[in-house]
Amino acid sequence: MTMTMTFADLSLAPFLLQALAEEGYAHPTPIQAQSIPMLLQGRDMLGMAQTGTGKTAAFALPLLHRLAADPPPCTQGRRAHPGTRADA
Repeated sequence: MTMTMTFADLSLAPFLLQALAEEGYAHPTPIQAQSIPMLLQGRDMLGMAQTGTGKTAAFALPLLHRLAADPPPCTQGRRAHPGTRADA
């Protein structure tokens, strides 16, 4: 019996797992399954795959995960989150 990897197996942030589920994505493609763990560790990676295999998500999901875990500091006068001010 072959176990099928899910996005939850990749330890992505809950908000990303929810967004993926809402869009109907449950299982990563091979390029995603191979690259996301390395990118979550902050490692550099070069990947090649055909058009339509999910390379953009393979790059963007770890980026969003890491930004959410360690958001960049806000500059004075810019909004940190909707409804809040960075300088408040």
